[in-house]
Parts: sequence; C-alpha cells; structure tokens
Amino acid sequence: MSGKEMNGKEVDGKEVDGKEMNVREMDGTETEQQNKLAVMPVGKLLFSLAMPAIAAQIVNLLYNMVDRIYIGHIPEEGSMALTGLGITFPVIMLIAAFAALVGFGGAPRASIAMGKGDNETAEKILGNCVCTLCVLAVILTLFFSIFAEPVLYAFGASEETIIYALPYMRIYVLGTIFVQITTGLNAFITSQGFSNVGMKTVMIGAGLNLVLDPIFIFGFHMGVQGAAVATVLSQAVSAIWVLRFLSGKQTILRIRKENLHCSLSVMGPVLALGASPFIMQSTESLLSVCFNTSLQKYGGDIAVGAMTILSSVMQVAMMPLSGLCQGMQPIVSFNFGAKNMDRVRKAFLLTLACCLGYATLMWGAAMLMPKTLAGIFTTDETLIQYAGWAMRIYMGAICLFGAQIACQQTFVALGKAVHSLFLAVLRKIILLIPMIYILPAFLEDKVFAVFLAEPVSDFLAVCATVTLFFCTAWRLLKGEEKTCE
Repeated sequence: MSGKEMNGKEVDGKEVDGKEMNVREMDGTETEQQNKLAVMPVGKLLFSLAMPAIAAQIVNLLYNMVDRIYIGHIPEEGSMALTGLGITFPVIMLIAAFAALVGFGGAPRASIAMGKGDNETAEKILGNCVCTLCVLAVILTLFFSIFAEPVLYAFGASEETIIYALPYMRIYVLGTIFVQITTGLNAFITSQGFSNVGMKTVMIGAGLNLVLDPIFIFGFHMGVQGAAVATVLSQAVSAIWVLRFLSGKQTILRIRKENLHCSLSVMGPVLALGASPFIMQSTESLLSVCFNTSLQKYGGDIAVGAMTILSSVMQVAMMPLSGLCQGMQPIVSFNFGAKNMDRVRKAFLLTLACCLGYATLMWGAAMLMPKTLAGIFTTDETLIQYAGWAMRIYMGAICLFGAQIACQQTFVALGKAVHSLFLAVLRKIILLIPMIYILPAFLEDKVFAVFLAEPVSDFLAVCATVTLFFCTAWRLLKGEEKTCE
C-alpha cells in the first residue's frame, strides 16, 4: 500500500468523492509488515512467520510441562502429586480457553481489517479485546477461588489427590489476569506479522518458569505450591512484556485509551469467531473431566495418572501444529481481506502438507517408544508400563489429525465462524464425549474402551472436516463462490 493510493483512491490530502480523507500516516514498520504479507513468496513467508510461532509453542509446551516433570520426580510422593496436578488441568485449560475466545477471535478480525486498509477498525478491535479480557479475568478469579474444592472433586479428585490439587489451584487462579493478557493479546502481536516478538513473549515466561520451578519446589521445599508460585510469577512477566509492546512504537496496532471499552458491535463478531477456539480448548477441560471420572471408576488413581501423561504427550504432538497455523493465520486473513485468493490457496496447501507430515512423525514416535515418552514424566515403573500400553491406543489416529487442524484453523482465519464452531463441537462434544461412555458398555475391557474413544472420534472428525472444507472453503478460494464481505 503506497502513500499515494489506498483502495484505489488518491489519499495524499486530496479530495475523494468531494470529501477530505483523513489518513493516518503509515510509518516504515507498518508499510514493511503489510507489504510482506501481501507480496513475499508464500513459502518463505509462511516459514518466516511459523518457525518463531512453532518455537514459541514448543517453549510454551515446556512452560506447561516443567511443573509436571518436576512434580513427577518429587521423592516418594511424585506419582500421586502428578496425578493431583492432572486434576487441575480442566481449570487451567478453561482459563486459557477464555483467553482464546477473545484473542483468537479478535486477531483474525483485526488482520482482515488490516488487509482492507482499515487499521482504525483493527485498533478498535484490539482495545475492546483488552477490556473484555480484564473483565473475564476478574470473574474467573472470583469463581475458582470460591468454588475450588467442589470443582476439583467434580473433576475427578480423590481423598489422596485433593491434598495436592487444591493448593496448586488456589495459587494458580490468582494469576488468571496474566494468562488472559499474555495468551489473549499475544495473538494480536503474531497476527501483525511480528512472530519473533510473539515467540519472545512465550520464551520469557517459559525460561523464567524453568529457573523458578526447582527453586520453589525443591529449594524452598514448597512442593506443588512452589510450582504454582513459579508459574504465576512467570506469567506476570510475560503479561508486562505484551502490554509494553502493544503500547509502544514498534507495533502497527496500538492499545489506545479511547478504544478501551466493550462494544457489542465490535465484540459480537469477535466472540462469534472466537467460539471455535474457545470450544476447542474449553472442551479439553470437559474432556479431562470425562476421562478422569471414567478412568477413576474403571481403573483407579493409576489410570488417572496415566491419563495425565497421555494428555501431556498429546500436547507435545499438537502444539507445534498450533504454532504452524498461527504462522498461516495472518497470511490467509490479510490476503483474504485483500481478495488475493491465489496466495490464500498456496498458504493453506503448504500448511496442510506440513501438518500431515509432522502428525505422522508424532504417531510413529508414540507407537515405537511409548514407554520412553512416559518416562519423561515419572520414575514409577508401574505407571510407565501402564501409560505405555495406553498411549498406543489413545494416540492411534493422530497421523490424520494434521488435516483436522489445518482445515479448521483455516476456517477461523477466513472469518468463517459457523463452520469452525460446528467442527469444534463435532469432534469433542458430538463424537468424543459420548464415545467415552458408550464404548465401555460394549467392550469387556472398560479402561481400554475409554482410551479407544479418542482414536475412533479423531478418525470420524477428520473425515467430516476435510469433506466440509473442500465442499465450502476450497470452492470459495477457487472463485467458485462469492466472498463474504
């Protein structure tokens, strides 16, 4: 976009249709970033954006895993403490889901507006999202602080594990505001093409958590409480970093005081688009409850402990895919807004190929060395054997999951709220949760049946997602259907 032309009209202080256009002067950073999204070769652009995002996701993975690894290796009580920590996962994922509702719904909308040359609207979206995230943080903190114990029992805690789960949760929820800001607003950094800055956001917090965890857990002998304190402090530093960047001079979109309010006209479309990633993450919370309660019923604490390990390994498999799709999102959203469908198609196809390749590698690792992966999280040989057996069942279809996430996240990047919402609901609510309860009714080995629900649901969901994508979005990108304004 040049200084002389915007959307095909003269803007250098001249009249357009008889009216004076007020155009905010674009600085060098803004011009460079938008030109990069519009003209850089798609392959080079995707990897320049995706690699920092993938690195950030891997580091973020360490952020989440470090607590589990250190706690699982606490002498004598490590395996039970790890199981107790696993009971808190639904709460952690639910808090993150609300950040995704706002951030992952607002960032693509802002990117599409930028692609149309409307940065003023993009900044309104950013300001409204900041305000909404703060309101949500207050509500979530109060709710989980008041109802911590009954929530944990409902999520599958036992008398043996509640003594570890409750102290961790009470401290962790105090940092809810930092989770909302870091996760929700970092999406606005990467959506502008500042993937290196987005990576640093995660690396700062994860690196600090890696250092603080052993200090508080072992040095101060605080156990699970120390892990929670270290996590909250690390999240606080990341949140400060995000706010400083989005208020500074380097960013294209800035947090401005006049935009800090909650407008229904702005937040309505944001929340509609964010509903898909919200459901994807919040239903992870619901799934943890369903898995934990069913496994507690049929297999006891060791089965719940194995599920903690399996969910951790699954995160290892899925987070880099999420980082790749984060790199794809600004390319697809910006060029869709600019109606450059050729670049959108190229970005999607390359993303799809990479997702499928990586998912296949992760499937191979889970099938060939499940006990090695389980041993990262515990030294309990009985738990390692149990988790190794279960992993081959639980992760039996992840080789197909690359297609699921590539298609679903492209729907989000295109602003297709209804399609992405349907797919999020389909896999977890319509398919997986019922399977957890239906399959044990037909199979003699009840624990095997619970773990089998995951691959069966994944296979059916991938088939439905790919079919829907190529019957709708792909036709749109090929010009066979009109784009929606």
